[in-house]
Amino acid sequence: MMKSVLFFVSLMLTMSCNTGKHMQQAGVAIPFDYEGHRGCRGLMPENTIPAFMKALDLHVTTLEMDAVVTKDNEVIISHEPFFNHEITTRPDGKHVSEGEEKQLNIYTMSYAQTQQFDVGLKLHPRFPKQQKISAHKPRLADVIDSVEAYCINHHLNPVQYNIETKSQPATDGVFHPAPAAFVELIMAIVKAKKIEERVIIQSFDIRTLQYLHEHYPSIKTAYLFEPPSLQGLAARLKQLGFIPTIYSPEHTIVTALLVKQCKALGMKLIPWTVDDVDAMLRLKKMGVDGLISDYPDLYNRLR
Repeated sequence: MMKSVLFFVSLMLTMSCNTGKHMQQAGVAIPFDYEGHRGCRGLMPENTIPAFMKALDLHVTTLEMDAVVTKDNEVIISHEPFFNHEITTRPDGKHVSEGEEKQLNIYTMSYAQTQQFDVGLKLHPRFPKQQKISAHKPRLADVIDSVEAYCINHHLNPVQYNIETKSQPATDGVFHPAPAAFVELIMAIVKAKKIEERVIIQSFDIRTLQYLHEHYPSIKTAYLFEPPSLQGLAARLKQLGFIPTIYSPEHTIVTALLVKQCKALGMKLIPWTVDDVDAMLRLKKMGVDGLISDYPDLYNRLR
């Protein structure tokens, strides 16, 4: 199986640009994906229900978010598996310091304990436009319920959920469960909410994607990539072992060649995190299939 994947990747990456032209001539209409990073981190407290509601008002097509797990196996939305000092206020009103943040390990807390910490009131040092409101890290199930109800009540189109598993081999069992258990917790919620067709599971941890591909092959996957690395696309896909739905690199490494390679493989290319209009316009003109941004209000300049 691995040899056939490598052969296919190598073959497609060496083909001429006629492949991409042929796909366009076939008339396959793929809408451009406007994703709100952590909801809309530039405008509202990240990964909170108010941030997702604001992103819906800005007509994103996908809500990007991060998942972690509590001691009692609740999947909650958080970029780190601990309480980041940049955004967290303790129950006593004091701010969490950088030195103590990793001691506030969500995987060792119950869901009820996590709700004692505020992640919306502290002024963010890098996002001064954030509206400051009291907010807590929500459960994935509650996010989905809130989003689905909001879309119905406000006559909005259904959106996709792009959920990142925050895991790595070195911290299995310390900050998060092993990949199989992590994926199963997320998929139990996805299946219960009946949103399988609108879910993307993304990760830097290829073990997550490999488990999904084997056990849930119909679920869309996104392979996150961050430089630096000496590996080319073919080598990374060989290591992964299959062609994911989406290749999602840091936006500064996107080139015309990478766009061509992804199209040849039938793989969407959606870079992150693009917060500048000129960069957005350049990437869209280059042929990417979507963008992920902290400022989804900027998408109005592209539509």
